[in-house]
Amino acid sequence: MISTLSRPRSPGPVTLPDAPRSRGKMRLGDILIRDGSLSPSQLATVLEDQKTCDAPLGEIIEANGLLPKEEVTRALARVYETSTVDLNQDPPDPRLKDLLSAEECIEHRALVWRRAGGVTVLASSDPRGAKILLRRIPEMMRPARIALSQDAALHRSISKLYGPELARMAEQRAPEAQSCRGWSGTRMTLALLLFLITFLLASPVPLNEALLWVAVSVLVLNTTLKLFCMLAALFRKRERARETDEVLPKISILVPLFKEANIANALVERLSRIDYPPALLEIFLITEADDTVTQKMLAGAKLPKGMRAVTVPRGTLKTKPRAMNYALDFTSGSIIGVYDAEDAPEPDQLRKVAERFASGGEKLACLQGILGFYNPRAGWLARCFTFEYAGWFRVMLPGLQRLGFAIPLGGTTLFFRRDALVELGGWDAHNVTEDADLGMRLARYGYRCEMIETVTFEEANNRLWRWVKQRSRWLKGYAMTWCVHMRNPFKLWRDLGTWKFLGFQLLFLGTLMAFCLAPVLWWGFAHFQSVGLIPPPAGLAPDEISTLTVLFLACEGVTLALFLAAGMKLRARPSLLWVFTLPAYFMLATLAAYKGVFEMIRKPFFWDKTEHGVSPADGTLEVSGSVDFEPGLERDGEMAAQRLAGASGVPLLQSFDDGEMLIERNLAAPIHSQ
Repeated sequence: MISTLSRPRSPGPVTLPDAPRSRGKMRLGDILIRDGSLSPSQLATVLEDQKTCDAPLGEIIEANGLLPKEEVTRALARVYETSTVDLNQDPPDPRLKDLLSAEECIEHRALVWRRAGGVTVLASSDPRGAKILLRRIPEMMRPARIALSQDAALHRSISKLYGPELARMAEQRAPEAQSCRGWSGTRMTLALLLFLITFLLASPVPLNEALLWVAVSVLVLNTTLKLFCMLAALFRKRERARETDEVLPKISILVPLFKEANIANALVERLSRIDYPPALLEIFLITEADDTVTQKMLAGAKLPKGMRAVTVPRGTLKTKPRAMNYALDFTSGSIIGVYDAEDAPEPDQLRKVAERFASGGEKLACLQGILGFYNPRAGWLARCFTFEYAGWFRVMLPGLQRLGFAIPLGGTTLFFRRDALVELGGWDAHNVTEDADLGMRLARYGYRCEMIETVTFEEANNRLWRWVKQRSRWLKGYAMTWCVHMRNPFKLWRDLGTWKFLGFQLLFLGTLMAFCLAPVLWWGFAHFQSVGLIPPPAGLAPDEISTLTVLFLACEGVTLALFLAAGMKLRARPSLLWVFTLPAYFMLATLAAYKGVFEMIRKPFFWDKTEHGVSPADGTLEVSGSVDFEPGLERDGEMAAQRLAGASGVPLLQSFDDGEMLIERNLAAPIHSQ
């Protein structure tokens, strides 16, 4: 293959600019001052900033708006005594791409550009990495030299040249033994058929009684876990973030998007509010190759510095973890963060993250933020969703952490140490609950995940069928995660230890069984309260029925107490009376569980996308629309006054979650009004 490339014809007349000459190697700051591009006082300020920022001098200059990126690149070319190349105007010769692999180009930030004047030219945004690649150029293609290019243009060129290969890498990044990509629904179908045959042929009395007792056991175990988590979380000592003198790290944020044109502008606005040094923050807005709607919206939006759109090539599947795996290779931060399309993070969130990582030790690999909703009153489902999230992120997860269990991560407001994430092989591109799976894999490798006291606001799903589809995807992912990690239960036991292994069974298998066996409990409880109108569970004596009635009520009381305690932590919340409707809300999850089980057979890797942009954003309340379908529990007089004030244009401030963030409600337009 190499011999055919020894003398390729150039696609057009190409003249490589002469390398700038200088009297001895000069530093970037000296060159910029000598040229009059920077004043000595400006350089002094930038050098002072560099003491607290883990970023090259050129990136700080460009991020602070002192010079355009092109001028900084030209000055750097003089430092390295080379030239520059504009890959947007002069794309690389595709016939030379096999001289280097996609992995080499990604790792060292370079690619083979052209043969010009008998010289092989590598375009690079990192000369230090490119020097390594110079030694890998075959002898017949030498001499070789480096030309500087801008990072964004280099990434686009690498994507265009190696798109299929990079897509395949993103899909198979996680180790096969810890991925569900080899999953087949055939064995699950056979297992379900075997269960059904057993159910039909077995004696109904002992089988029904066994199912009831299994369901009761699961209920008791899950309630016990909730009780201990509630006690552990409510009585824990909150540690304040300790200020450190560490240099702030660079953070790369991944934001996967798919058909999100109606919220793209609002997303850019929210992410622009983040308070972090611009030179240390890069945000990747990730779109799929066939999502032309979102791509056009981003192309028309004026993206701030440090925010970039990345397009994922077509592949064999289309999932959020695949998109993040693809974009991960283009990031340069030592911390990798994840947000969803509808997220509104607190402005100081990244500073808290940096401080906690600096003081948390090397084994702290992940931080999980708290999630809340900016539309907590947009219908009954949104109200219940608000209390459910409060219970999960403010009680259950902190409780699990304090009890020493592995944490099943949420899908957003996640922050990872880059080295740990790469060591694990990134995300499992085939798992539709990639976050929960990654939490378990981190625990298996001996890493630690922690909750962090910072809040990101999302849009609560307030449409019935959309809610069911979203929940079915989550439960399908839970089931897939359990199946993957239980391929070798003894190895899992050794990796996690006995305590975390038991916690894994409670969290994943216990959750799935609770929803799937819920109808058995409904039938039993309905009989207990129906005075014989419904046939009793087989084999139960009257005293057993009475005991189970008390047990059911006690378990439900613990669950409601957990959500009441969590709801009391929220300042912007619906009435606490809505908590007592949660039993009906969780019945919908059983429907979602059965849908998820069916999809594990027919469509195991199908990503049932949740549509965003249905409700107003940033706490905006509309006079008419989809807010407050059920009046009567929220002091409607106050709600009406708030709405009228909002409609009149008077700025309203809404305090969210312990006063940690104030969102100016009428400054941002509703996200569905693009």
